[in-house]
Amino acid sequence: MSSDSLVIIPTYNEKENIEKIIRKVFSLDTPFHILIVDDGSPDGTADIVKNLQKEFPAQLFIEERKGKLGLGTAYIHGFKWALKHHYDYIFEMDADFSHNPEDLPRLREACVQGADLAIGSRYIKGVNVVNWPMGRVLMSYFASVYVRCITGINIQDATAGFKCYRSIVLQTIQLNKIQFVGYAFQIEMKFTAIQHGFEVVEIPIIFTDRTEGTSKMSPRIFREAFLGVIQLKIGSWFRKYAEPKS
Repeated sequence: MSSDSLVIIPTYNEKENIEKIIRKVFSLDTPFHILIVDDGSPDGTADIVKNLQKEFPAQLFIEERKGKLGLGTAYIHGFKWALKHHYDYIFEMDADFSHNPEDLPRLREACVQGADLAIGSRYIKGVNVVNWPMGRVLMSYFASVYVRCITGINIQDATAGFKCYRSIVLQTIQLNKIQFVGYAFQIEMKFTAIQHGFEVVEIPIIFTDRTEGTSKMSPRIFREAFLGVIQLKIGSWFRKYAEPKS
């Protein structure tokens, strides 16, 4: 089945979720392809995906990397693969159902209607987070406040990782110059897209914390985001951003 839309799902030890998320995406009325970028999961995640490829040979793809190299580098790897294979709409999505696959068509439609980057936002209409402890909700919410204050970008959910890009955004951004790998990667991609002049919109979603598998959040990732925001802003004073191509 052909599609102009590719969903990139980075994985590390997601055997509990991976088959369910793949089947859910393929059950949608809108046709999507999926690229799994697996960082050498020792739990057999990649084997599950490769077995499913027999059922979905023209829709499901996998890129295997040796070792846990980080979320940001996984997405950069996926973006380059997507551009090489000429997809028009390219998505970021987690494997653990914290992002609801049923929201994929809404993000795509926002880009079809003219947005360059559509963000699945937890905070555009209040706080829409399920199963997170209050401390983590507050940390995430005020992280976005902090990003807005430092960078000046008007994004309510700056660390969001559920997104749809038009391919022109990823063609214009110099992907090899993206510096960060954790939450700061998500901030850097939004900030850079805005600096290039692309139109960014936020689409309200409900974020549900994973029920199976383990979170990849760590203090190191949080520190990278906190300090990285300042670094991004200072760096932008010395960098020239190309205008979007027509």
